[in-house]
Amino acid sequence: MFLRLLFVLLSALNIAVGAWLLLGQPYARGGNPTDPGVTELRLLSELPTPAASTQAPIPASSSATATPAAISYSCLALGPFATPQDLRTARQALTTQATRLRSRQEQTSQTSGWWVYLPAAGSRAQALEQARQLGAHNIGDYFVVSSGDQPNAISLGVFKDPANARKRRDEVIAAGFPARMSERGESVPEYWLDLVVADGSHFDWRSRIHASGIGSHSTGCF
Repeated sequence: MFLRLLFVLLSALNIAVGAWLLLGQPYARGGNPTDPGVTELRLLSELPTPAASTQAPIPASSSATATPAAISYSCLALGPFATPQDLRTARQALTTQATRLRSRQEQTSQTSGWWVYLPAAGSRAQALEQARQLGAHNIGDYFVVSSGDQPNAISLGVFKDPANARKRRDEVIAAGFPARMSERGESVPEYWLDLVVADGSHFDWRSRIHASGIGSHSTGCF
């Protein structure tokens, strides 16, 4: 009985030693240390150094939107308009054509006629005596000025046409009197329309303004 048991133990021991020799040694017979289908673990220091990239850097896009060029403007004045209504009509016609518009009124001197006269005498009595002498020479249509900037002058008439004024003056001079001729003026209002328009916009005010006597010139921008 004892011998049989000893024989069984020795047999088991031999089997265990054999199994250990066969299976217990690492990487035996060139085997793979990992299970099939599982990626082998490797240290970072064991990995090969990647080659430097030879791809050229991508240049910056050249299709970026360019900054638009600044718009330039011109400024001009239209006029003079005869009445405020003419000015309003022109402004309404050009509102959509201009960037900005401005209406304004100015006073200007305008010729109202040509005055023929004898210069002022030293006194009222001298002026009346001169007037009687004109009558004696058959020169009519005169009167003695009693007020204003030339009292005691003798007016011989105001003429719209300068040619008629010169003819009257020459007739009186021929009769022996020192007649003179001067331009008479008065202050009248003028109406203007100032505009700011973009250069290159083909602005054509003449096709929209039909009032007569209207012109244009450059003016300061506002």
